Amino acid sequence: MNFWPVTLMDGDVALRPIKVRDQRAWREVNQRNRDWLRPWEATIPPPPPGVPPARRPTYRQMVRHLRAEAHAGRMLPFVIEYRGRLVGQLTVAGITWGSMCSAHVGYWVDEAVAGRGVMPTAVALVVDHCFHRVGLHRVEVCIRPENLPSRRVVEKLGFREEGLRPGYLHIDGAWRDHLVYALTADEVPEGLVARWHRRSPEIK
Repeated sequence: MNFWPVTLMDGDVALRPIKVRDQRAWREVNQRNRDWLRPWEATIPPPPPGVPPARRPTYRQMVRHLRAEAHAGRMLPFVIEYRGRLVGQLTVAGITWGSMCSAHVGYWVDEAVAGRGVMPTAVALVVDHCFHRVGLHRVEVCIRPENLPSRRVVEKLGFREEGLRPGYLHIDGAWRDHLVYALTADEVPEGLVARWHRRSPEIK
């Protein structure tokens, strides 16, 4: 594959492949932001009767799985860096080829850098990569209606709100509704980073 591994950069923001040696920095940011992230993070639903509960993977298991999926062409797992410091994670998952050529994006970021344009820049970088290098046609982001900061990220970038998916993901201990936002390559021929640069002075 000529689209992975890859590092994407714009100004102070960079996306690069997640690594096992990121464990200490990743854990520090993730644990410090527990209260900030908990309402929006995926959880494992209770198993059927008689089935033992699933265990959350360790960090190393998570990274090995993400890297294997990346090399199989099904996922693009990045960490987000701001001014050289790890501040979050962004994953392109569910990459589907054939007549769909689609994927979805999930992300989280350190509350300490929220509001500085880090997350819109990161999403714009990865969408441009998906459209222009990977060859996807559509990218979507699914967000809980209550998650106003995350909705603001995609709205700043001009994603379309397409509707509600009831009980879409198990989040924070229950099945939660999600709003679907999407973009196709045809909608941003100039590139999403270029659109963000054009819009950001009036939005920030």
